[in-house]
Amino acid sequence: MENKLIDVEASRCLDSFEYLLKYKGLSEASELINSLIDRYHVMGGQNLNAIHSPYINSPECDAEFEYPGNLEYEDRLINIMRWNAMAMVVTANRNFDGVGGHISTYASTACLYEIGYNHFFRGNGDDRNADQIFFQGHGSPGNYSRAFMEGRLTSEQLHHFRLELGNTNGLSSYPHPYLMPDFWQFPTVSMGLGPINAIYQARFNRYLLNRGLLSKDDSTVWAFLGDGEMDEPESTSALPLAAREKLDNIIFVINCNLQRLDGPVRGNGKVIQELEGIFKGAGWNVIKLLWGSDWDELLQSPHRELLIKRMGEALDGDYQKYLVSSGSYIRKHFFGKYPELLECVNHLTDLQLTKLLRGGHDSKKIYAAYKAAKDYKEGPTVILAKTVKGYGLGEAGEGKNISHQQKKLNEKELREFRERFDIPIGDDEIVETPFYLLKEDAPEMKYLHQQRKKLGGYLPERLTTVEPLSLPPLSEFKAFFEDSGKANISTTMALVRMLTILLRDKNLGKFIVPIVPDEARTFGMEAFFRQFGIYSPKGQQYEPADSDSLLYYREVTDGQILEEGINEAGAMASFVAAGSAYATHGINMIPFYIYYSMFGFQRIGDMAWLAGDMQCKGFLIGGTAGRTTLNGEGLQHQDGHSHLLASTIPNVLAYDVAFRYEIAIIVREGIRRMYVENEQLYYYLTVGNENYHHPAMPKNTETGIINGLYKFSKSKKKNGPQGHIFGSGSLMQHAIEAAEILEKDYGMKMDVWGATSYKRLRHDAMNTERQNMLNPKGLRKKSYLEEVLENESGSFVAVSDNMKIVSDQISEWVPGGLFSLGTDGFGRSATREQLRRFFEVDTSFIVLAVLYKSAKDGAISSDVVEKAIVDLEIDREKVHPILKV
Repeated sequence: MENKLIDVEASRCLDSFEYLLKYKGLSEASELINSLIDRYHVMGGQNLNAIHSPYINSPECDAEFEYPGNLEYEDRLINIMRWNAMAMVVTANRNFDGVGGHISTYASTACLYEIGYNHFFRGNGDDRNADQIFFQGHGSPGNYSRAFMEGRLTSEQLHHFRLELGNTNGLSSYPHPYLMPDFWQFPTVSMGLGPINAIYQARFNRYLLNRGLLSKDDSTVWAFLGDGEMDEPESTSALPLAAREKLDNIIFVINCNLQRLDGPVRGNGKVIQELEGIFKGAGWNVIKLLWGSDWDELLQSPHRELLIKRMGEALDGDYQKYLVSSGSYIRKHFFGKYPELLECVNHLTDLQLTKLLRGGHDSKKIYAAYKAAKDYKEGPTVILAKTVKGYGLGEAGEGKNISHQQKKLNEKELREFRERFDIPIGDDEIVETPFYLLKEDAPEMKYLHQQRKKLGGYLPERLTTVEPLSLPPLSEFKAFFEDSGKANISTTMALVRMLTILLRDKNLGKFIVPIVPDEARTFGMEAFFRQFGIYSPKGQQYEPADSDSLLYYREVTDGQILEEGINEAGAMASFVAAGSAYATHGINMIPFYIYYSMFGFQRIGDMAWLAGDMQCKGFLIGGTAGRTTLNGEGLQHQDGHSHLLASTIPNVLAYDVAFRYEIAIIVREGIRRMYVENEQLYYYLTVGNENYHHPAMPKNTETGIINGLYKFSKSKKKNGPQGHIFGSGSLMQHAIEAAEILEKDYGMKMDVWGATSYKRLRHDAMNTERQNMLNPKGLRKKSYLEEVLENESGSFVAVSDNMKIVSDQISEWVPGGLFSLGTDGFGRSATREQLRRFFEVDTSFIVLAVLYKSAKDGAISSDVVEKAIVDLEIDREKVHPILKV
């Protein structure tokens, strides 16, 4: 009796809800549901699954409308593009076995791309307000295939896919702006970096708009992603930011072919439902595009609810099995679970059952989903598009676990592909897998060009013409070149002061983008809060706790500072967006991303590599640098190897600065190269938090500071064994002190050098060495390092707060070799004095090293070294710091 009453009440509720839907609309119905859910929780309800909808299309995808394009032409074009993309990979691997490439990803995304290309993706046009598209990396053959149809790439280039060297104009494996600087905009194939960079790109677009640097921005950021890729932590880490800032200018299109590289993404589950929960929970609008038009009839049958139930029951592993099974298997195992469902498909043949399309291959459904996403203005949207991996490959790999690795097709498989997509290539040439191109006056080709013309031009396209910025005169930094007097300051403090000058510069100031990951106070930048404001699209809707203080936490709509919270990956994504603004918006922006140096290249190395590929410009500032300079934080925070990691990225210029005049010279030179000369590289500077005296800049040292080595001081002594100390960063002060002791107590004649960039010295020396090797009979050239040391003699020692291998990079070009002191090993929490003694880089060990190297070079007796060990109270029995103690 009780159950019957519940059924009656449920029926009444549903009738009322349907009435509301019919006469009031979805908006009011949604409000009612949310109110009911809130009431349920208030009354103590638990575990209500409100973030998953049934396993069917979102209503928008099934809306009735007149398609705005020519489906016949579009289908013809897309079939040809499928063939050419496949032919590109197959031909490359037939001619050069092992070259690689991927067919299956584009096969599953072709329709998703083409609807975008034909109807949605804005080109650069006259006003350069193009959409920014993060293409799925493994699908690059499809982008090349379309560009070939458009006349932007030649058949010769397609024949040299993944063959970039030699006398050919080859095509890069994936989207690489560094290799194809006029074509690709965004590197995406390192999984997970596309999603986070796309979100921060959309956010940076709004930043430019709110700060008045863009007069308008109606562009959309599109990110085409894989369902397997969403397992990467970077893929979902920034989702709340997009929702929080209501970024309605970004659309994720996730290619849910349910298949990753080796097998199903969620064989025992449902990845689309899982992703729906993740995105809805993060505040995104979710559009599910699961079923093609062939399913409409079945979903309108009297057994609709039972069919939806069955769709929800079947696992992803089941759906993948159906793809490679006969129609009779599908009939028995999918529809046959419930007798009523068998009745629904009695009128369909087994062949027709195998042809039921997934939504991501249905042009009309895709168009509806894209239009709904574009029309949604409350925040970001994700489209979960269900597709088939290897769609069209048939027996060669459609829906199979091997699909991702498929790179070759035999003659039978090529014939099947040709027949399926109606490509007019004869039997006599099918084995050669030729590219196919319609005549330029074919109606389909006219349509292709017409659609792109309406949308503003061809994509992908990368433009780099940009107005240069004005270089500030050296006089602006006059104080940096003078002696600091009684004031002891850190290089971090000096950097912040320079940044303040730049922010106030009438020409450059508005283009500076300060980026901090919740460490502004650590770096002494809290004054920026009041002066320049923290960017927030909502402004400040609360009264900050420190509102009565001068330097309160001030959020404003047009704020200049990007305060990213405890989020190094997000901060680096902002750096990438700002550093590439010259290509995406035609605006030279100058990002200064300031962070704990330990959490830079080590933590976000893949992003730093991407920034190099993307040819970003700007300044990375590794603050609190040095394994002994940052004294109290210990093992996880003390950096002594970021310069080694920075050396791996070819277009990064890395500097370890000791004095404020070095900072002024290097930063100004960086602005000149990147923003006046438009060189596409970026800078890395390490600065420390130790306060000490800063001397005036020695005369005629600007070139040396830029090139990596300059003579800081020359000995005034006329006699004695000659020694040289290369000092960097905060340990430069110990190098100076050691030189004084060596002259006073050991009779040495000491010169001290400022070593600002071992990477710069090494690259120049390597390049010069190569030129000499290739011209053995010509006049031998000398590198900058060899030239500057040409007339120097004596023993050379280097000391820095980095691992020894950083300075060891140049040893072979130093007369007599270079003896390095450095901080190899894990960090410790201790005083600076203790740490420098522990890592053997303090003044005493520098003295000992110079004496040891001099004795080794035969300039002094080993007895002097023995005496120094006693005089300097050095413990011979101490364990080497690289060993566990």
